[in-house]
Order: sequence, then structure tokens, then C-alpha cells
Amino acid sequence: MKIPFSPPLINKYVKEEVNDSLDSGWITTGPKVKTLEGQIKDLTGSPEVLCVNSWTSGAILILKWFGIEPGDEVIIPAYTYSATALAVIHAGATPVFVDINEDFNISTKEIEKAITKKTKAIIPVDIAGWPCNYTELNSIAEAHKKIFIPNGEVQEKLGRIIIISDAAHSIGATYNNLNTGVLADITIFSLHAVKNVTTAEGGAICLNLPSPFNNEELYSVLRCYSLNGQTKDAFTKTKAGAWRYDIIYPGLKINMPDVLAAIGVGQMKTYSKGTLPKRIAIFEDYNKHFESKNWAIIPPYKSSNKQSSLSYLRFKNKRH
Repeated sequence: MKIPFSPPLINKYVKEEVNDSLDSGWITTGPKVKTLEGQIKDLTGSPEVLCVNSWTSGAILILKWFGIEPGDEVIIPAYTYSATALAVIHAGATPVFVDINEDFNISTKEIEKAITKKTKAIIPVDIAGWPCNYTELNSIAEAHKKIFIPNGEVQEKLGRIIIISDAAHSIGATYNNLNTGVLADITIFSLHAVKNVTTAEGGAICLNLPSPFNNEELYSVLRCYSLNGQTKDAFTKTKAGAWRYDIIYPGLKINMPDVLAAIGVGQMKTYSKGTLPKRIAIFEDYNKHFESKNWAIIPPYKSSNKQSSLSYLRFKNKRH
């Protein structure tokens, strides 16, 4: 029996959106990206969403914007994909690994032990779509305000450790009746080919910073950063009299193109009422089969205050 590895959902809506992008003659950043950002805002309730070309580049962008530099420390779980640590390294800081709980998510007790005056950020990871304990994570950031040493205007404005949720797996998950996307200061989804929603390659940054930050203004700043610090994208420059632009930041080139965003736009049309319920049904079928096996540890899916997005349907064997 041949079981394919995470085949992407390519339905009629995806094909229609991609063909529409191709037929328009506009395939780089433009209206499809804006539509996808709007769809993710509607799903999550996030104040603003910026789509980029990968989770990794999105994380690097946020860390750089926050003023992370050599000598700083960023706490991450020991159990995660390499990109979590690589983003920290590429931003110039030191990743500090801490242990996990039995549910595979980062241990808040171990975070407490690892915080120093050099700690600038914590990046919890929602493993397999299972949300972390964001109540405790946000409380930890508040509780350590006194030892936080800000470097630069942005860090002074926040006045504490920033919580950046690695929600690569967890689009559509919930915690305390809130959607991932509004559980931390910043949430970053992956839209890679094997994720629940894909754009082939891509990522989405959800902005949820508290006052006095203005998330709408921050979206404009980060969008500019993601386009080499350029004040207008190519689509905007095509408008009459809009050819002039400036380079105002030493930015990155990590924007998402429309032809890829179109895949996500098509997938989002059926995600909440189609894809996610189907994944739940598949998960429950697996549960029925494995719950009678004494060697199988069933991964968490639902509790009194959490529901997973079921990004990975996997089981861990016990060692005897």
C-alpha cells in the first residue's frame, strides 16, 4: 500500500485562483496577497497580517525589527524544527534551549530557570498544532519586566520580553476560546507545502502588539522591510503617477508573490468548514484504532481550554 506524504490540497478553488493570477499577468506581490492576508485576519481575529515567503524569514524579520543583536538571548524549546533556532542565529542572537513537557510543548517552569538579563524574546512552538500555555507565557514576560534591559526604541516601547509564537503548525487551533494569531505579541504561521494551508512556500505574520503600538502602522513598516526597505511594491508602482519610490530601511527581500498567494486563497475558502473537520475525522479514526494498543501514546487533540489544528497525525511508541 502506497501512502503519499502530505499531498497538497489542489481543488477547483485553488485552480481558479491560480489561473486568475496567471491570466491577470500579475504574479508577484499584489491583490492576491492582500486577499490572503484578509482571510487570515478573518480566521484568527488578528489586528494585522503580513504574508512573507517563509516562516523562517518572517521570524528573522521580527527579531531584527525588535532590535535583537549579538549578545542577546532568545529562549526556544529543545524539541522543534531547526528553523526556530536558525532564525535566532541569523538575527545575531544566541538560542537558549529549554526542555519540554509531556505534550511536547515548551515547559514554562524551564523557561523561568533560563531567563537572564540578556533574554530579549521567548519563542514557544505549538507542536503538531497543539497550543502552548499562553496564559503562563504572557505572565512570565510581565513578571520579568524589572530585569529586562531594553536596547533601542522598540524594546523600550514594549518594556519587556517579547513573546513570538512559532505557530507554524497551528493555524485554526484555539486556546481559551481564542484563535492562534492573537495569543502572543507576534504569531507566525508557516504556509509550507506540508502545512494545513499552503502557498507552496510562505509564511504569515500576525501582529497583536499591545498599546502604545499601532499594529496597522507596524504592518506598513514591516511590509516595507520585507521589500528591501522599498516604500512601494511593484503593483502599487503600476498605478498612474505612482512610479516614484524611496528606499528607507536596510530591508530584506522576503515578500510573497501573488501566484503563490493564490494557492492559499483557494485553500482558505474551504479550510474552516472542509479541511479542518476532515482532519479531525481522520484523527478520530486513528484514535479508535490505536487507543487499545498499550504501546501507543495518543497525542493531545482537545482539552477544556485547547483544541489542536491537527497539523500532524502522529504517534510515539513507548520503549520497554
